[in-house]
Amino acid sequence: MIDQIDIAKVLFLDAECVSGVPSFNDLTPEMQDLWRGKCRQVLRKPAEEITEEEVVASYTDKAGIFAEFGKIVCISVGAAFWNKEEEKVHVRLKSFAGDDEAALLSDFSQLLAQYYANVHQHYICGHNIKEFDIPYICRRMVVHGQSFPPPLQITGKKPWETRHLLDTMELWKFGDRKNFTSLKLLAALLGFPSPKNDIDGSDVGRVYWEEKDLPRIAHYCEKDVLATVQLFRRYQRKPILTEEQYTHVEE
Repeated sequence: MIDQIDIAKVLFLDAECVSGVPSFNDLTPEMQDLWRGKCRQVLRKPAEEITEEEVVASYTDKAGIFAEFGKIVCISVGAAFWNKEEEKVHVRLKSFAGDDEAALLSDFSQLLAQYYANVHQHYICGHNIKEFDIPYICRRMVVHGQSFPPPLQITGKKPWETRHLLDTMELWKFGDRKNFTSLKLLAALLGFPSPKNDIDGSDVGRVYWEEKDLPRIAHYCEKDVLATVQLFRRYQRKPILTEEQYTHVEE
């Protein structure tokens, strides 16, 4: 199936998330209690064995991966097009990044509604997007009271009704339901640049809250998107893109 998909009809994406507030102590008392309850799942320990220090540290380390306790600070996308003069595929990379999550999500939603509304003609692609990025984005849109653009109207849909969601990790499984394969590992295996040569997901919270360096996070996020494009190309048994074939755009 993937061999027949026109890459120009695919929007590649990746989202970067951090804890909702800088530290556990910044939470309201109610949310602190709720995080203590979550710790049993996060640390896989009985409540009576979890220390307060572990509770505080686990919030810093893990809160960002849960939509109920985290927030999105960047969504990067990549769109491919055919350059007639060079007779090559080119990719434009763009990031929606900021401290105002509601505005970020609204801008991203407008992009989907304007250019990718027809789920029978267009696709959204990412690595592990079915289990992480898409559910996280949708949950945070609910938090902000935002309506879903057509590609994200997936609640209650059957698997064959969400074929517009292409998950490059799922494609690697080939029916294996118990295996998680990172984008970094597939990059090393299949011979395209790793997206993790600066920071990785575990660093994003620190870079955001302590270094306050959103551009660095956006750059990292775009590298994840580009790596997903390269993986998609390898799945189609086509050559990976060179540096001349992709560019960052502001608008």
